[in-house]
Amino acid sequence: MPDIAEVLPMLGLVLLVGAFAGLIAGLLGVGGGIFLVPTFYFVFERLGYTTPDLMQICLATSLATIAVTSVRSLLAHNRRGAVDWSILKGWGPGIAIGAGLGVVAASGLRNEVLMTIFGILGITVGLYLAFGREGWRLGSTMPRGLARAAVSPVIGFLSVLMGIGGGSFGVPLMTLYSVPIHRAVATAAGFGLLIAVPGVIGFLLVPGQGPARPPFTLGQINLVAFAAVVLMTFITAPIGARLAHATNPRPLRLIFAAFVGVMAINMLRKAAGW
Repeated sequence: MPDIAEVLPMLGLVLLVGAFAGLIAGLLGVGGGIFLVPTFYFVFERLGYTTPDLMQICLATSLATIAVTSVRSLLAHNRRGAVDWSILKGWGPGIAIGAGLGVVAASGLRNEVLMTIFGILGITVGLYLAFGREGWRLGSTMPRGLARAAVSPVIGFLSVLMGIGGGSFGVPLMTLYSVPIHRAVATAAGFGLLIAVPGVIGFLLVPGQGPARPPFTLGQINLVAFAAVVLMTFITAPIGARLAHATNPRPLRLIFAAFVGVMAINMLRKAAGW
């Protein structure tokens, strides 16, 4: 059993992380994974946990929180009739398959490789958050047939490699194909569930590497960080949602985009050994 003096500093830090992640999610409608993964890495590293699979732990723990929060979000959106179930049924199988393949890939990659992937994709997401426009369109309906069969697993695969849910890739995809933004956000909660559940199951079965792992880590999921973030997200996400209705979210979105970019660049720096 780990010493309580070892657990308390980690618990305090991840409670703060969870509070901020929930606030951001409620305020900007942006999933917490893009914030949680690099922040988990920073917290665990600063506390001296230098296991070779630290990035896998960060990805898996982020996905575990998304599995819980996505259910809550999906049910809330469904009560308002905002979820497009036809998109979920068509895209769901491919996304889930891609998520499973993502776990297999992530479990065999070194920390530096996963940090590089996160950094590159994180910069892409940050740029879209900053400069994306609601009027951008690639088509009038969501892709079907071979296009859907090709793209849907990629969404699941890349999302697991970043430890994120359905919002970062799913919402831009759907809005680019003329799905109204509120319907896209609601449906992306379903994407998040389809990504997170296979990811969590897979990462629970991946054995740990090395002794310097955060305490209470089961498979690749840190139970302390998971519980703390879920608890704080439930408390602070509604506060963020209320603030969103009282403020102009555009400047905050730009600040968050810059924040994501800085974290992504820092990941690339660490991966390069600088």
